[in-house]
Amino acid sequence: MGNGFLLIGRRTINFIRRVGSVFMLLGKSLYYFKDIPRSGKLIVDQCFVIGNKSLPLIVIISIFVGAVSAWQAAYQFTYIGAPLRYLGAAVGKAVVIELAPVLSALVVAGRVGAGIAAEVGTMRVTEQIDALDTMGISPVRYLVMPRLLASSVMIPILTVFSNFVAITGALLVSVIFVDLSSETFILGVKNSFKLFDIFGGLMKSFVFGATIGLIGSHEGFYASGGARGVGRATTEAVVIASVLILISDYIMAILLFRL
Repeated sequence: MGNGFLLIGRRTINFIRRVGSVFMLLGKSLYYFKDIPRSGKLIVDQCFVIGNKSLPLIVIISIFVGAVSAWQAAYQFTYIGAPLRYLGAAVGKAVVIELAPVLSALVVAGRVGAGIAAEVGTMRVTEQIDALDTMGISPVRYLVMPRLLASSVMIPILTVFSNFVAITGALLVSVIFVDLSSETFILGVKNSFKLFDIFGGLMKSFVFGATIGLIGSHEGFYASGGARGVGRATTEAVVIASVLILISDYIMAILLFRL
């Protein structure tokens, strides 16, 4: 019994220590935002890695997300006897508010979050980060801040592409398989369109992007134990970022989209 309480206490302390470590790294990264002009090339390089190289994957995922959303919505409408003319409105709302931001972030978390953790973690275990310190270069400014800023900027941009591609995929399914005219579908999307929905989705994407960049950098920055430690940090970066994305999605949904 005593060992159980000791284990719970130890894990609680480790959890609090890790949370504090994440927020300390975030604070240091925000401090170095003042050096953005000096770090322009680093930021642009990370934007290319995070944004451009993720775009093909986002396009493939989004078109099938839109397609299956339209098909499932049409199935549900038929089951409850709702008119199919509202299909565009339902799919458009679901894609812009929820599906595009969340699924884009989860996909990028698997690709980019793991990449950041592996890259930074390898630099840690091979003592390259210590070498930066020795040369008087801040590792946070050189490694963490560009990745945090780039992911915060690029995930909302990828979400915009995801919105467009997913709605296009839903339109194709609605016209080809559901026998709904394109005019009716597009009219439903237009009638349900609210600028705040776009704003809310992009706000979510910004938070998700910051989470991916911060968690990936943190897990890599404090990796230890050689190759095994880098692998563990990579796995934890993806898992923790994915869980935080879903938790923050719920919290922001309550705050932004009140009933």
